[in-house]
Amino acid sequence: MRVLITRPEADGAALAAELGERGHQALIQPLLAIVPTGTDVDLAGVQAVLATSANGVRALAAATARRHVPLYAVGDTSAAAARACGFTDVASAGGDVAALVAVVAAALRPDRGRLLHVAGADVASDLAAMLRAEGFAVDRVVLYRAIAAAALEPAIADEFLAARIDAVLFFSPRTARTFAKLASVAGVVPALGATAAICLSRAVAAEIEALRWRTVKIADRPDRTALIAALSAVASEGR
Repeated sequence: MRVLITRPEADGAALAAELGERGHQALIQPLLAIVPTGTDVDLAGVQAVLATSANGVRALAAATARRHVPLYAVGDTSAAAARACGFTDVASAGGDVAALVAVVAAALRPDRGRLLHVAGADVASDLAAMLRAEGFAVDRVVLYRAIAAAALEPAIADEFLAARIDAVLFFSPRTARTFAKLASVAGVVPALGATAAICLSRAVAAEIEALRWRTVKIADRPDRTALIAALSAVASEGR
């Protein structure tokens, strides 16, 4: 299948390589650009760092040389990014923010120190509030901003108009929302009936399902492995 990846550049390149190994042809247009804020990170008194994206992990690695602080990641992709950056004490919640809250509440104690959520300027869920309800002291530090693309690349728009893109992968509500806006401006919405939308979650699908795709497929779990499995299922249906 010819698959459009909408992830930021660093994640998109790695995903394209993985899809290529599975026999897919990947096209990449990042719909969000990751821009570091340059904010200092104070780890004094922090019993653990919480990461809800690989971008947050990479921004943390750029902001501090410390690698031994315990790090709890929302999913396996973020955990893998943490290990790749040299963090030595990494745990994955293997799911969404609610799963991360459950893992942290079971493993840590409020009286052992504060928690630090490293994140972007825009967050889908209030992780800090959820953990404060469990008795934890939580701070959130904004280490990057995700800047939306201004337009679909002309070559990508042409691929849609020629019905040469079989599927689009969407990992976040904001990315999906950005695509819906840019697809309308580029005039490619009528051509989406030839394309499948593969979405990480119901919240992601809600942003694009009105565009009348060939099909909208939602991953069984909110992680990269399940999203790729959803793509494989759609590919099998088309044979």
